[in-house]
Amino acid sequence: MSLAAHLEKLGRPLVEQQLTHPTVAGIATGDLAEPIFRSWLEQDYLFLLDYVRVFSRLAWQAPAAHLGDLVDLAHATYHEELSLHRSLAAEFDADLDGATKGGPCVAYTAFLLESAADYGEGLAALYPCMWGYSTLGSILARNPPAEPRYRRWVDTYADPGFAALTRRCAQMLDEAGIEQARAEELFLAGMDHELAFWDVPR
Repeated sequence: MSLAAHLEKLGRPLVEQQLTHPTVAGIATGDLAEPIFRSWLEQDYLFLLDYVRVFSRLAWQAPAAHLGDLVDLAHATYHEELSLHRSLAAEFDADLDGATKGGPCVAYTAFLLESAADYGEGLAALYPCMWGYSTLGSILARNPPAEPRYRRWVDTYADPGFAALTRRCAQMLDEAGIEQARAEELFLAGMDHELAFWDVPR
């Protein structure tokens, strides 16, 4: 079993926990209260700005075989995911420019940026976000919400293109040579941050 597959096996119960979180469950049914999603959207926008920085920091350290992929991941995050957030922001009256980070966002982004000081550790720390959202998207897409704005969010993370980026991230993690116990530690810490992030500031 590859390292990434091993981590995914460890992380599956934590994805199940996310599915039962009220914020995720509300997206799944399409009846999540708008102020909650608005707050999540603002927090995730701020998170993604730092996520681009994480990819960029890793790209600076990357072997030649990974460099283009990390540049592509940074580009896709900045131009595609953030574009989705800007589009949804207009529909939910979110204040992306005026938003400030809540506690979960501060903790998660600090963890990722610190981990990215080491190439293998940075990949292990960020993999929960890539794999977790791809997995959530594929599960939620089996019975997508009728509410079109939440359906668009689900469709983004269920998209085959996003799944392909996740698989490539898994390959890079497998090739990075990080020791398994350290990868497990960082991956599980990242999964904990993923779950905590759904507790959006009110």
